Amino acid sequence: MIPLAYFDAFATRYQPYKDGNWCYEDGCIYRGLVTLHRATGEARWLAHLVRLTDRQIAKDGTLAGYRIDEFNIDHILAGRCLFHLAEQTGEARYLAAAGHLAAQLKQHPRTQAGNYWHKNRYPEQVWLDGLYMGLPFQIEYGQMLDDATLIEDALAQLSTALEVTRGPHGLYVHAYDAARAQPWADTVTGQSGAVWARALGWLAMALVDIAALAPKRAPRRQTQALLAAILREQSPSTLWPQVLDAPQLRGNYDESSASAMFAYALLRAERLGLGPYGPAGRRALTTLIQDRLVMQDGEVAFTKIVHVAGLGGYENRYRDGSAAYYLTEPLVSDDAKGVGPLMMACAEALRA
Repeated sequence: MIPLAYFDAFATRYQPYKDGNWCYEDGCIYRGLVTLHRATGEARWLAHLVRLTDRQIAKDGTLAGYRIDEFNIDHILAGRCLFHLAEQTGEARYLAAAGHLAAQLKQHPRTQAGNYWHKNRYPEQVWLDGLYMGLPFQIEYGQMLDDATLIEDALAQLSTALEVTRGPHGLYVHAYDAARAQPWADTVTGQSGAVWARALGWLAMALVDIAALAPKRAPRRQTQALLAAILREQSPSTLWPQVLDAPQLRGNYDESSASAMFAYALLRAERLGLGPYGPAGRRALTTLIQDRLVMQDGEVAFTKIVHVAGLGGYENRYRDGSAAYYLTEPLVSDDAKGVGPLMMACAEALRA
């Protein structure tokens, strides 16, 4: 049973992830609300979206706490909700806000091969996360402006990123350093050392969303190959382990946010006609709903979500990208990076 009551209660009590500043974490929830609104037609999901974004988007489209000079590709993700809000409300501020984000992309630093840096403080680095954060937005914005160059640029970046992050067994590593300057990067390939499930989840969602946005130009073969690899890595529990390429590693565990992302990608891929991926996605979604939605402090919560993982220095420690590293990050409940994809997976199940 799709937990719409849980999503309604979650959105009602949701507080901005970063003190009200425009950020990708809020964007995960916004994306979930957009997909639920499109799947159900119920006004409550749009009402939640309008209420939550109202405090972040000024009348002139200025975004709360947003600074273009950070060149943070993560900030772009939340912008995908702006197209839906503009369509539904007719308010000019939403497309003005999208224009601010597009201005960042126009100036965003790139590797020599043309890929956006993940952030200004992560120079020359391409992370799988960033492909989902930036490229579908750029395609949607290009379609809105009827600007083929924006669409072609996004597709070219995707193609290059798939080449430089391709790992073993049809999977992709978390990141690539074009400069080979980071301690976590292989000195020959520039790749990080392990396949983190949520990073691959961001990639899988990017690929199926781009397949929906640009069906004639999207990398269909690579998308199908990745989805087939994801199916091979599905554990007997029907979910997926935190370190995807080391399922037998001591301490490895089935992680909720990546499993929700894979469920969404598989379900949407089947709806797009890419292949018979739906049954595996539905099995995973059923397990997430039955086993990971748990009563905590009198409220239902989505549990066993890894809080964050990354590469390089962060909060006085160094994240080396090893398989062992990814097992050191804490697990939390009701994190936006898990709940948003669960909303999206459930929306796909409703549309099946």
